[in-house]
Amino acid sequence: MKKKKKKPDFSKPKPVKPQDYDEELESTDGVLDDAASDADSKDGDKSDESDSAGFDSDESNSAESKSSKEIGSKRKSQTQKFYPDKTYYNLPLIVIAGRPNVGKSTLFNALTHTKRAITDPTPGVTRDPVEGTCFIAGKPVHLMDTGGYKLTRDYASRESEMDDLVVAKTVEMLVKADKILLLLDAEAITAEDEELISHLRQYSDKIIVAANKCESEKTAAAAYEAVKFGFKEFMTISALKGNNLSDLQERLVSGLDFSRVTEGKEEDRSVRITILGKPNTGKSTLTNALTHTQASIVSDYAGTTRDVVEGSFLYNGRSIEILDTAGIRRKSKVSENVEYYSVNRAIKTLDECDIAFIMIDAKEGLSDQDKKITSLAFEKGRGVIFVLNKWDLMEDKGNKAVRSVTDYIHTMFGQMNWAPVVPISAKNSDGIKNLMNTALELYSQLTRKVDTAALNLALRDWLTQYPPPATKAIHFKVRYMTQTSVNPVNFMIFATRPDNVPESYVTYLKNRIRKDLGFDQIPVQIEMKASRQKWQDRNSNEG
Repeated sequence: MKKKKKKPDFSKPKPVKPQDYDEELESTDGVLDDAASDADSKDGDKSDESDSAGFDSDESNSAESKSSKEIGSKRKSQTQKFYPDKTYYNLPLIVIAGRPNVGKSTLFNALTHTKRAITDPTPGVTRDPVEGTCFIAGKPVHLMDTGGYKLTRDYASRESEMDDLVVAKTVEMLVKADKILLLLDAEAITAEDEELISHLRQYSDKIIVAANKCESEKTAAAAYEAVKFGFKEFMTISALKGNNLSDLQERLVSGLDFSRVTEGKEEDRSVRITILGKPNTGKSTLTNALTHTQASIVSDYAGTTRDVVEGSFLYNGRSIEILDTAGIRRKSKVSENVEYYSVNRAIKTLDECDIAFIMIDAKEGLSDQDKKITSLAFEKGRGVIFVLNKWDLMEDKGNKAVRSVTDYIHTMFGQMNWAPVVPISAKNSDGIKNLMNTALELYSQLTRKVDTAALNLALRDWLTQYPPPATKAIHFKVRYMTQTSVNPVNFMIFATRPDNVPESYVTYLKNRIRKDLGFDQIPVQIEMKASRQKWQDRNSNEG
């Protein structure tokens, strides 16, 4: 009987021969080698010319050395491979600049595939630079969305002061950028655009200009009026619709130096800390004190911070990422859409962080809003530190006063009497060392994993000291326990009738876990599950 011919399975990817990549590298090397030989021959010609002109041969040698370094850097950049699941350091910085309301935040969100930057029709929504690491055209970069370059001022309001601070911060970021993306509105070039273009002339070698909002052919055609400014690279895009974004991404990474980029290890993962609290409690001041920068705009104008501002620094050899958030007010007081989005983003940082600093104004004390924020952090299993800021303004600053305030806070948060309370002065940088030492201790507890055998030895001791209650109505036996996760720290206890275990006994077990196993400053969750099998029997069955 004739065998049926097997049909090819097109659902599977075509296998790639291992030599393909090597051939690609060899061909790349060939091109680079040709470029090197051309560069060498050119350098040789230049050296002959310089000799005849009376120049020293050392100059030609230095030019040749410089050329070799550039070729080596290009070789590494072209052969370097990056992977989205890895962490990278020393990334090139791309800054998005432009006047208010040209679509900078929309483009930032499109390139990072997030909704990190707040987008709203109101001009001047973005104030602090919003940063993020993302992959553009297969390359990891550090992308930054800046506040709008604004010239018009309403000097009768506090907004004019904010506008000055935003423009100063934008100008500062332009100096640091490896590449600048100047974003224009395709429909109109304004005086603010022209002023910014004039300022950017000094950075002409690292600028790409894109006219945004080109959703139709008509607006795209009108955008080319901007060519009169003499840009080297100009293109039309639509950040909202995604038009020409692929081409833009290729141009953004073209010419960037990736030879200095290094890959991070799993143990090098940064400790992520979010700073939450009411408006004007000193969150931005603390961020700047920790990072030794002016990353966050600081003003006594309540509601200065809108987006989540990220900063990073090293402390005792450990990488720390800090998230400065907008002040969270009561829902009834939030009237603007912008503030609504700011508060939502602030709360969402609890999904990304390891530890939450709850900023409390030491003079004003606790509020209902502080309780709600802390409750959200507790539910997500985050480490919590109550930070008493502006402690320098208190009349009594002694240890007795600290203990008194700590006792009051622990009384207000009955289930969180384990959370540390740290008094500081962010303005004077007092208490920062104690705060960071406490944060690192919390992180070590959040990432601690206890061996199952050791857990059950401890459990046996706890059950002996305080046996489970046994009545006709309540009867159960605790079999064994395991640690199911770290950061957040969760345990699972197996019992014969888990529904019969009273909450008081679960609390007793939680307290013993904290006291005996080194989890005394973080939230611990216990889940009860049904099981009739003893730990010893479980081990023997598995064997």
